[in-house]
Amino acid sequence: MGRPRTFDIDAAVERAMELFWRQGFEATSTEDLVEGLGIARGSLYKAFGSKEQLYALALQRYCQRHAAGLVEVLDRAEQVRPAIRAVLLGLVEADLADPERGCLLVNAATERSAHPDTVQQVSRTMGQVESALAGALERARVRGEIAADKNPRELAQFLTTFLQGLRVMAKARADRPFLDNAVGVALRALD
Repeated sequence: MGRPRTFDIDAAVERAMELFWRQGFEATSTEDLVEGLGIARGSLYKAFGSKEQLYALALQRYCQRHAAGLVEVLDRAEQVRPAIRAVLLGLVEADLADPERGCLLVNAATERSAHPDTVQQVSRTMGQVESALAGALERARVRGEIAADKNPRELAQFLTTFLQGLRVMAKARADRPFLDNAVGVALRALD
């Protein structure tokens, strides 16, 4: 009979998410994980199976937060346009505060594009973001916040693409005026 687990799985996934987010999958060694999670190598493999499986859990956690946060902001917004603006400017703030880290979703899409499970998770999350935006924009159209001739699904696709491009540009060290201007141009698509 094995020894009982002496660490918190949830906290370990959280710390792993931070490591993968900051360093990427390839640059995060098993030794980094052992040290960062404060567990023995055997415990790491026993609890998570592999570095790959731990990465999948960490990415899933990030994706759930990313999508849930956006959905929450859009669902409780009395007006959609200011809510979308706040989301985009919030991402600019976060990225300017820590440009090296960037967005784990973007990092995963670019670093692990040859890994079907990662691509599927990224695609699923982008679909959730797009659906949340489309729903909010449809409500905005019905309430007259955006023109009746606007297609909410097309706008949502554009904003989903723009949102990820914004994250890439921030990681490439674009400055605040550049990013603020880009957000302004994107918001004019709603006019």
